[in-house]
Amino acid sequence: MSSLEHSPVQTRPTGARFLAGLMPRAEAVAIPVGALLAGFAAFSVFLLFVGKSPVEFFALVWKAGFSSAFSWQNTLSRVAPLVLAALCVALPARLGLVVIGGEGAIVLGGLAAAVTGTAAAGLPAGAGMMAMVLAGMALGGLCIGAVGALRIKRGVNETISSLLMAYIAIALLNHFVEGPFRDPASLNKPSTAPLAEALRVGDMPFIAAHWGVLAGVAACLISWILIERTTLGFAARIAGDNVRAAQVQGLPVSRLVIGFSALGGAFAGLAGYFEVAAVHGSANASLIAGYGYTGILVAFLARHNPLAILPVAILLGGFEASSGLIQRRMDLPDATILVFEGMVFVIILLSEMLYGRLRAFTPGFWETR
Repeated sequence: MSSLEHSPVQTRPTGARFLAGLMPRAEAVAIPVGALLAGFAAFSVFLLFVGKSPVEFFALVWKAGFSSAFSWQNTLSRVAPLVLAALCVALPARLGLVVIGGEGAIVLGGLAAAVTGTAAAGLPAGAGMMAMVLAGMALGGLCIGAVGALRIKRGVNETISSLLMAYIAIALLNHFVEGPFRDPASLNKPSTAPLAEALRVGDMPFIAAHWGVLAGVAACLISWILIERTTLGFAARIAGDNVRAAQVQGLPVSRLVIGFSALGGAFAGLAGYFEVAAVHGSANASLIAGYGYTGILVAFLARHNPLAILPVAILLGGFEASSGLIQRRMDLPDATILVFEGMVFVIILLSEMLYGRLRAFTPGFWETR
């Protein structure tokens, strides 16, 4: 009998091997979910402090956002702009940029789509709608692409420049809808001329939500494929990790930064198009709805993963849809949802320090089990 038959073989249990492979990947899910729950808890303390019931608050959120077909309609109507605005943050983030000016790209995209729709009134409906889409995406892409160009060419901080771009875009919207492009019939609320019915975007079959939701899903899939399955995405990830190393390897860092920024802005401009063509019917102050800023929270909560953006946008879209009901039933200000989102965002930022520091999510922890 050989000595090998008597020597004990040290093997890890199957469960330990499974956890050793699973837990490091679970970190990207567990920490954001934990941060979201911590945000819920912090906001509950805030509600108790102002004398309101957290149970009633979250029950109203469920009722207004997810409990019925009508609730889902309200939620999904907010999903498209949230998804597309989040991509405006997530795509440049892969190159290490923190772009927070998606609101400006949405506003300019909506304005460009409305003006183009008025000018294209004599074209066939399909050509007119395509012209509106291209105009909205082009102006949104130009807005955020300029932010990337300023960062890479002149070293201007992209967070500050994108925020300033948003302010400029809002000022331009107010100028044009109250001046050169104002419809004389819009008395109380200055607007561009209403779109022809043939240029309006309707609802999808079987779902009481407009086609922008499907466009958002497609944009997420395209972005994921671009980042994870193409050489451009691989180069962008390298540049995001270490710009100097990417330059040494001969990667076109300048074109990557400008291109990914412009693509993110184009998606935000597409959100502006759908807000005009599917929701408002014209460009007016209603385009300044804050979707660009909520999109920042969506992107960070999803860890800039395009596939994770969609479920996160649905969740936050439900909260946004409940704002009016909460205001009426609980006698709370309309800004209450903004307070909630702000608390969650701060905790999400604080949770960044946990990545790589929790032993349970490291391979070595489970290799000894």
